[in-house]
Amino acid sequence: MDLDKYMIPCVNKKIFGVECLGCGTQRALVLLFRGEFTTAFEMFPAIFTTIIFFIIIGLHFIDKTRNYHKLIIGLAIINAIIMIISYIYKMTN
Repeated sequence: MDLDKYMIPCVNKKIFGVECLGCGTQRALVLLFRGEFTTAFEMFPAIFTTIIFFIIIGLHFIDKTRNYHKLIIGLAIINAIIMIISYIYKMTN
């Protein structure tokens, strides 16, 4: 099944012709579901930290007895750093 035709196009790339920081996220997620972990990481290096980030956000809404704020902020910073570094790397190579 070809999932590319069902993916949401990058608005930034359509309008400006330049990929955004999140380009490759959908394809990386599909690759993860297919079990292609290395290829998913190559497509979008922040995929694993992004998934952990969303799991922690989900836990934050489900488990009200614990405070997840510091963990969420830390993961957001780590994600942003990985995304920026991989974006710069992608644009210079």
